[in-house]
Amino acid sequence: MGVVTVTLRFFAAARAAAGTDQLECVAESEPTLGDLVETVQPAAGVDPDDFRATLERCSFLVDGVTTRDLAQVVPSGAVVDVMPPFAGG
Repeated sequence: MGVVTVTLRFFAAARAAAGTDQLECVAESEPTLGDLVETVQPAAGVDPDDFRATLERCSFLVDGVTTRDLAQVVPSGAVVDVMPPFAGG
């Protein structure tokens, strides 16, 4: 299959926890959403425990489609929006 690249975009509290607006993830095969969540690292100087705790509360849009299914395969070139809960929910 070759190298797979996925863009993760972070919004609101997820952006603060990641320390960046966006990260590019590169893998040798198509990852699952869970693989991405487990392996992505926040920007230097950001507390990784806070980042992980924030990710656990987030929902995701994979190419604009909402999912919380961590087993979903993410194709190369996909954009994953990381969305924290809004308005207390």
